Amino acid sequence: MENNKKVTLAHGAGGRQTAELIREVFAAHFSNPEFTADDAAVLDVGSGKIAMSTDGFIVSPYRFNGGNIGKLSICGTVNDLACMGARPLYLTCSFVIEEGFPMDELEEIAASMEKTAKEAGVKIVAGDTKVAGAGQVDHIFITTTGIGALTEGFSTSGAFARPGDAILVTGDIGRHGCTILLAREDLGIEADIKSDCAPLWGTVETMIQETGEIHVIRDATRGGVGTVLYEIAAESHVGVRIDSAAVPVDPAVRGVCGMLGLDPLYLANEGTMVVIAPKPEAEKLLEVLKKGTYSANAAIIGEIIDTLPGKVIVSTEIGAETMLPQPGGELLPRIC
Repeated sequence: MENNKKVTLAHGAGGRQTAELIREVFAAHFSNPEFTADDAAVLDVGSGKIAMSTDGFIVSPYRFNGGNIGKLSICGTVNDLACMGARPLYLTCSFVIEEGFPMDELEEIAASMEKTAKEAGVKIVAGDTKVAGAGQVDHIFITTTGIGALTEGFSTSGAFARPGDAILVTGDIGRHGCTILLAREDLGIEADIKSDCAPLWGTVETMIQETGEIHVIRDATRGGVGTVLYEIAAESHVGVRIDSAAVPVDPAVRGVCGMLGLDPLYLANEGTMVVIAPKPEAEKLLEVLKKGTYSANAAIIGEIIDTLPGKVIVSTEIGAETMLPQPGGELLPRIC
């Protein structure tokens, strides 16, 4: 792609420039046998049930330590499918691009999507491009829709948690939210923090291969682990107790949170899931997770209890118990 070239309104008008944009950027990076120039892709999903999910991405800034909006758009939808036990098969993507957006940066985003989709084992098969006038959109927004094949005999839901179950996280928490905060705000804080943004189907597949006795899998994105635990407590009509000392937090993230008065339990993650399973199975899951590429910092952080339905209790380091504050307004908007 020619250096210093910009996206213009003509690139979204459906004519020669649109065809050039699709050919030179998107088709160049997304090409596969199912990728189509027709109005819709015709796909083979095999037999059985499928899962389908759509997610929009408006992260600011669109580049951050550990990824960009393109990588995030693949990971977010792939991970939503994975939480249901679905192997990601196909994605479509829709771009809304601001007039004047640098073409080389658009290609960088597309290349990141190509790389992440390949790692996730998913094919990008169709899409749409719109160009908005300068100032009508903040650089670039992406929406992805995914289709995945459900694992036969496997079923999870936020309503399936049961008293006595153990609660795991598949990695340390709060890194994505902290990364975006430091990238966006001029806080004068220097910290080596990298987003945990990653495609997690491989992590989920490993867990399913270990045991089918997994009750809940949730992607702890906006609102973080704390919000997810409150959602599960409400859906399953149970209480939740977690041990604050057991929750894995990167020291740099903990330091930033300490300086700013933030709770890492409410910071977003893009590569960490909350998993709830019977205690004997949880120990097996922890063992296999510790060997994973994106789950080496996995930990058992608490349990489901039969008292205080809808509430989340935190055991502190000094042995006291306190109620985790209920999630309120969004701590940091536009983190995904």
